Amino acid sequence: MPDADDSLRLDDPLAAPTALSGAALLRAQLPSLPNGPGVYRMLDGKGEVLYVGKAKSLKKRVPAYAKPAALSARLQRMVALTRRLEVVTTANEVEALLLECNLIKRHRPPYNIVLRDDKSFPYIYLGKATASQPFPRIGRHRGAKRKDCDYFGPFASSGAVNETLSALLRAFPLRSCPESIFTNRVRPCLQYQIKRCSAPCVGRIEAADYAQLLGQAHDFLAGRSGQIQTRLQAEMQAASERLAFEQAAALRDRLKALALISARQGINVASVEDADVIGLAQEGGQACVQVFFYRAGRNYGNRAYYPVHTQDADAADILEAFLGQFYSERPSPKLVLVSHDPGSAALLAEALSVRAGRKVEILRPQRGERCQLVEQTVTNARQALARHLAESGSQLQLLERLAELLELPEPPRRIEVYDNSHIMGADAVGAFIVAGPEGLTKSAYRKFTIKRDDLTPGDDYAMLREVLCRRFGRLQREDPERQGGQWPDLVIIDGGQGQLSAACATLADCGVMALPLLAIAKGPDRDAGREVLYRPEHPPLRLDRRDPTLYFLQRLRDEAHRFVIASHRAKRAKAIGRSALDRVPGIGAKRKRALLNHFGSVRSIETAGLLDLERVPGISKAVARAIYDAFHEGG
Repeated sequence: MPDADDSLRLDDPLAAPTALSGAALLRAQLPSLPNGPGVYRMLDGKGEVLYVGKAKSLKKRVPAYAKPAALSARLQRMVALTRRLEVVTTANEVEALLLECNLIKRHRPPYNIVLRDDKSFPYIYLGKATASQPFPRIGRHRGAKRKDCDYFGPFASSGAVNETLSALLRAFPLRSCPESIFTNRVRPCLQYQIKRCSAPCVGRIEAADYAQLLGQAHDFLAGRSGQIQTRLQAEMQAASERLAFEQAAALRDRLKALALISARQGINVASVEDADVIGLAQEGGQACVQVFFYRAGRNYGNRAYYPVHTQDADAADILEAFLGQFYSERPSPKLVLVSHDPGSAALLAEALSVRAGRKVEILRPQRGERCQLVEQTVTNARQALARHLAESGSQLQLLERLAELLELPEPPRRIEVYDNSHIMGADAVGAFIVAGPEGLTKSAYRKFTIKRDDLTPGDDYAMLREVLCRRFGRLQREDPERQGGQWPDLVIIDGGQGQLSAACATLADCGVMALPLLAIAKGPDRDAGREVLYRPEHPPLRLDRRDPTLYFLQRLRDEAHRFVIASHRAKRAKAIGRSALDRVPGIGAKRKRALLNHFGSVRSIETAGLLDLERVPGISKAVARAIYDAFHEGG
């Protein structure tokens, strides 16, 4: 399959810029279009991708855009903005569909239906026992999969996988700690005390018994829960008859944990084994796609998606775009149940099968339990969309009220809220969050490590100046005309008049003018509801503590504070996790472990003599000298 950037060269007549634009440009290039499958891209005057489409025959598909009167208003605007056409030919229509999905995910064109939320899903993994590691761990995983583990999922959210994992550890007390902790334990940890680990780290369970636990957990996650429960019930009965009541109680607790997982996940959905159930709801020019995940007959949760640019799209187009983008980087199950027939359903099923390496079926059930599952999913989609529309409406009202309050020309579409965090100047971090008509845009959040080393510790003004200078200096370089949608319509600073003055001076130094600024100072005794709002060349303003606009500003400030505090703590935790040994050249994980096993602590290593260091296995005289010099300044 051709690469996403494998388009026609700029010196090709199809790709070369011309004085023509819009429909005239497309009509001029129609004779040169190949009569075969492929993907076409419409580009604007800056070379940005406006629209991506696929075709069984490029020569027959593209002419439809050369007649704008027959197009929707959205596509008419797209054609009017088009200044260049690029095409990629493919071997067949399946390759064209796969390439189209990849290009839409990469470029997110403003005139395509685009799936915004592209997070990976969490899985539960079980390590495989080996001769070198007979006690593999269980845990949560995102990202690329490894060959030495088995994976079960996907789960719809971290909360769903955490609940399941917690219950699993009560039923199957496997270790969940990382290798670095497991190899250095000398006594059982708290997980053993609360009966969620069998403590293989200190020999409280034999390898054979641990392997049995591991096999039971694998069978349960693979859908053989009935067999496991029957076996545990028999063992509990046998232990009770032997008067081994403590063992029987432990088995009873494991059975309770399994019953809890079964109740939460809706086990025994007879009509589906491995399937995604997808329901679509449309209202008010917006759409919601709800996805329920069923694996091994269990419900692993659901998630709602709100594709953008769906105002004039029908259900078939929305589902076709959603399925192609949703499964472009995710493994698809054997069965996908849908509420509406997607466009090009047979082609889409073939493309998913090619990507998965096995048959994938897309089915719209008409009756039975599968149909009831789809109807339930559609009901959830309608309810989620109603909540989303209500939230969007109230959000727009708040933005309109904020624009009126701050005398802005129109409601802000992008608000950036800035804050910083540190402890006595150490591990200083600055950050901003982004909000708009659709709420918080977490993918646009950014954090900044404070780099200047000449700052006075705790100088909040200097930290704010550095963050604003880096942020708006880059915007000035990359988008001086403010056309790219990355410029904020309102900047909010957590602070008072001093922070506002520092922000105004910094933006002026960056050449940024006419950018609305607002500083929110906490009230007396930091009492929520008594905040003071500061604006350039305006008197301070205090809103009624029950004013919805004040609540809105408080939420934005608190979200910025939460984000920057989390970033600071992550940085501090990383710094704490680095020991003084990390500064010594030639000391890696293996030598560090040998030193810690020998001396017991970094402090003991710091005070050790040169001869003591040389006695550590794996530490040569040269390395011992390097360690000694690092802690004794060479002497």
